Order: sequence, then structure tokens, then C-alpha cells
Amino acid sequence: MYQILTDSECDLPLAVLTAGNVTAISFHTKLGDQDLINDFGKSYDINDFYQKIQAGTMPTTTQVNVGEYVEFFKPYVEQQQPIVYVGFSGGLSGSMSSAHQARAMLLESHPNADIRIVDSLAASGGEGLLVLQAIKLQQAGATLDEFVNWFDENKLCLQSWFTVDNLNYLYHGGRISRTSAALGTLLKVKPILDVDPAGKLRQVFKTRTRKKSLVELADKTLAAMQHDPAQPIIVTTSGDYAAAKVVKTRIIEKISTADVQIYPIGMTIASHTGFGCVAAFAMGDGPRS
Repeated sequence: MYQILTDSECDLPLAVLTAGNVTAISFHTKLGDQDLINDFGKSYDINDFYQKIQAGTMPTTTQVNVGEYVEFFKPYVEQQQPIVYVGFSGGLSGSMSSAHQARAMLLESHPNADIRIVDSLAASGGEGLLVLQAIKLQQAGATLDEFVNWFDENKLCLQSWFTVDNLNYLYHGGRISRTSAALGTLLKVKPILDVDPAGKLRQVFKTRTRKKSLVELADKTLAAMQHDPAQPIIVTTSGDYAAAKVVKTRIIEKISTADVQIYPIGMTIASHTGFGCVAAFAMGDGPRS
């Protein structure tokens, strides 16, 4: 049996990963003089992190390095157990490149190892939805080749929609210009963003109020759900749980049986969105463009 691996940026609760027999590697964040590990709340309260960024603290993040991935993969390789890593979008982080380098290094010393790397081309709950699908595939008896083929054919069907409440974090992350951030803040612009086919964040359009941006997230998600209203839906937020609930409530008002879960956004992504980001994720019936 192959082992499914992922990382902390899937934003699934640790209990869900444990129940699915999935192991995750942790990303890192520096907050002031604190070096934090995104270990699903075991060493640091994510809500304390949100409070500090809401107060104006600007965190920094670093990618997971090659050595960390080697140590993460090595126990399974040494046990001759096939592994498949479903990871954070290579369009948003260099960590995916580190994972590929670690694989190449391990194959030099263990040429018969079966190490598969799947770039989810997603983040947060989008990556989480794909990890849930990975668990489902394995439990249904999919072979490792069938598993990887499914991802190759279907991962771009994932629809991801984000909005932020503070444009300064997008500016500091290089997503928008200083002028756009200043003008947008003055005019109370709330951008709607998605993840493009290359796994990169892009601004799609703008709204003028927070409420309108949340309605847009819900409506985009509802449109993606039409072919499969029973699918699981994930809504994530960096601290604004009331706003996330607005999105969830609107979805359930339209599809009363919808399975919508709200989860906190991990420190790495929250460092680039600031407090109050809300995102919604669903599987559409065709690849995003």
C-alpha cells in the first residue's frame, strides 16, 4: 500500500488527516522574533497569529528546503513503501521544487524507490479538497498509477475563490502595486481572486463592499457545484469566522443539503493575505482557464 503525504498548507484539520492515514510536512513562518511551525496548532495557536497580523505585524515565510523533504520521505523509502506527495502549488511556493530535488537525491541512493510528486496547483482548502479526494481514491482501491492519472486529468477542475480585507498584504507579497493598494483601500475595494491553471494567484475582478465580495464567493462556488451538489465544500478564513459563515449560509440557503466545512487558513497563506481573508473551494465539471 502506498503512503499519501501532503503539507500543512492543505488547511485540513489534523484529525481528518490522521483518520485518512495522511502525513503532512510543516511549513515555517517568522513572526517578529518567533520562528513558528505550522503543525496544525500543536505548538502555536493560530488565532493568536491572526490577532497579531490584525494588529499590523508583518510575518515572513520561507519555503521547505530540500533537506527537510529528504528527511520527510526517507523513512518510507527505507521501508520500500511507495509514496505520493500531494503538495502546495509550485506556482505559489518554491517548496514544490524542493520536493522534486529531494526525490532526485533519494533515487540516487535508492534507485528502486517509488516516489511520486503531485503538484496540486492549489492552496489552502483547494489543496485540502484534493487531499480528501486522494484519501477517497486510495480507500476505493486505486493503484498508484490510477491515483496519479486521476490527478493529471482532474486537478484543474478545482475552483478556488478568495477575497481579502486588507490590501497591504497583497502589496507586500508582490500581488498588487503600492498605488493599487493605497487607492483600493481609500475606495474600499474588495478584490476577488482565483488560482489560474499554472497554480498562481490572480485578481479576477473587484467589488466595492465586503458583503458583495462574500456573496460573489458563495455564488461562484454554487455555480461550480451544479453538476455535483453533494460534493464536499471547504470555506477557509484567516480569522474572520463570521464572514466565512456568511459564505456558508448563502450556499446552504441555495442547496440545503450542501456539506460545507469552515477551516482556519494556515500561517503561510495568512502571512500573504492578512487578517480576514475568506476563500471557498469546489470541484467544477471542467478544467479552469
